[in-house]
Amino acid sequence: MLKAAIVLMLLATLVSLFSGLFFLVKDEGHGSRVVNALTVRVILAALTLALIAWGFYSGQLTSHVTW
Repeated sequence: MLKAAIVLMLLATLVSLFSGLFFLVKDEGHGSRVVNALTVRVILAALTLALIAWGFYSGQLTSHVTW
């Protein structure tokens, strides 16, 4: 369940990133839609990192690296 939430958050971050790019090209840098899209992207990225940290803290996510 946690892994699915992380994947959905990453996909939402990508959608927000490309919507910011679209608004930047369409509005030619004028307007606040670019700033809003990038603000949403930063918030989604922070929530994704928080979910990953919670997953490691709670034991739902583990690392299998040998080093």
